[in-house]
Amino acid sequence: MRATALAQAQPTTRKGILAILLRLGEATAHDIATRLAISVQATRRHLRGLEDEGLIEGTSCAEGPGRPSFRWHLTSQGQAQFADGSEGFAVSLLESLTKQLPDEALRSLLGSQAIQQAAQYRERLGDGPLEQRVARLVELRKAEGYVAECDLESDGWVIREFHCSVMRIAEQFPCVCDQELQLIRHTFPDCTVDRVHWRLESGHSCGFRLTPRP
Repeated sequence: MRATALAQAQPTTRKGILAILLRLGEATAHDIATRLAISVQATRRHLRGLEDEGLIEGTSCAEGPGRPSFRWHLTSQGQAQFADGSEGFAVSLLESLTKQLPDEALRSLLGSQAIQQAAQYRERLGDGPLEQRVARLVELRKAEGYVAECDLESDGWVIREFHCSVMRIAEQFPCVCDQELQLIRHTFPDCTVDRVHWRLESGHSCGFRLTPRP
């Protein structure tokens, strides 16, 4: 009975480790064990297994006296464990459009799409308080394949997206990221929206700060 329970728990633990590394960017075995409430020894066994599969990599680092510890992060193969949407069709379509349309026309087309999608978002978010609308948007984005969360900071709400369902498209066509920024701005016309993190430049997430207008 115990062996069966352990076997059933392993896939969940592996997914939990991948999700933690996706959110944090990198973490030690101790960090992961604390978040999953399992032993460090069990965590290290899972980490080695994921490393053997090419899903994660470890970097040795010295953190005080004693032997160096490892900080683990996802590989591109590990990132691919999370849904990417229908990027094949979208990339092909954008390639065709870039060959037939000038840059300004393509940006105008993406801008129109952002306005249309923002209208759909606003209809689903309703007219409640900003806190409520931000939380609802995060849930909508999760349903679309994003790994998103929101936090209240001193100068406004920040939406962070650790996994983007159009990441591979954005790598080839960064203008898609501009469309995403415009989408958030049109969704919250009562806020000033700024990009605070951009995964294509640095870090492991994209982020938008929403500051309520006076």
